Amino acid sequence: MMESSATPIYTMRDMPLSERPRERMLRDGAKALSNAELLAILLRTGTFQESAVALAQRLLIEAGGLRQLVEMNIEQLTALKGIGHAKALQIQACIELGRRVVRTSQPDTVTIRSPGDVALLVAEELRYLQKEHFVCLFLNTKNHVIGQETLSIGSLNASIVHPREVFLAAIKRSSASIICVHNHPSGDPTPSPEDVDITRRLVEAGSVIGIDVLDHVIIGDKRNVSLKELGLM
Repeated sequence: MMESSATPIYTMRDMPLSERPRERMLRDGAKALSNAELLAILLRTGTFQESAVALAQRLLIEAGGLRQLVEMNIEQLTALKGIGHAKALQIQACIELGRRVVRTSQPDTVTIRSPGDVALLVAEELRYLQKEHFVCLFLNTKNHVIGQETLSIGSLNASIVHPREVFLAAIKRSSASIICVHNHPSGDPTPSPEDVDITRRLVEAGSVIGIDVLDHVIIGDKRNVSLKELGLM
């Protein structure tokens, strides 16, 4: 009987559990991993013939190193054996995130002085959404934005937007005050009776807790409305 001369196939499961990249990263942190191990975690799987670590090691060798891998485009990546479009896109997405982190300096503190500042911060994010999104901006004593959170999605009513959830989120951030924002998918920012009712309930709850509700801004298509400016709170 002829013995097979095929090269043995080793997968990640053949590695001792303690030496697998994910387990090592959990135990020792990302800094303890080699470039190939970090790349293997990103790739997630290898091929029929190689483990993810072996594939990552070969990619780095064939690319000429990490720097050269970073500079490769989709076509160059998919030309490497074992890299299809999905893995190439994963690599490219990770590289682009890294580039953006490098390009991003510490953002200036956002200070809210008017409804226009609120709109400038969130209008483009909310303007074209097909459902109503209720967002809270959390401010410190200097009206600097220290957080932002979407607390509900759907038509505003008492069961969806409850003061408990709003002020729990505010307390977690040690907020001095909050500003409520939501969009009208119709494009018309005219406040509804429900909008006014919820705003008044939040103002009342905030006065008890000690966290001021400074405004409720409704984002429309081409204009925005402040309930504070309309005298509705």
